[in-house]
Amino acid sequence: QVQLVESGGGLVQAGGSLRLSCAASGGTFTNYVMGWFRQAPAKEREFVASISRSGGYTGSADSVQGRFTISRDNAKNMVYLQMNSLKPEDTAVYYCAAGGPTSVRGYYTRSDDYAYWGQGTQVTVSS
Repeated sequence: QVQLVESGGGLVQAGGSLRLSCAASGGTFTNYVMGWFRQAPAKEREFVASISRSGGYTGSADSVQGRFTISRDNAKNMVYLQMNSLKPEDTAVYYCAAGGPTSVRGYYTRSDDYAYWGQGTQVTVSS
């Protein structure tokens, strides 16, 4: 029902910045809590950031807090992840996720709370 397409990944040097974008289609975008997760080689998928349906609430992992910012533009059905001060340990495939239709406010931090996933975009940070 919901299709998500990430873009904006690439290769950057440590200390650099990238902005990831997620374009959503299908469903009603404002019904979905949105999130970003990442998965590094040989590692479990981990939570990065999430944003509530209206954009009024956000949360992020301790590992990226102060460096990454999630935002959404409901008029454009877009979610963004601004990544600053990138570190080599940020290297991973980054996935956009939609939480499924809900009327609950707030955001989700667990992968099990998300019903739809994009294909991912590679972010590589060189040292």
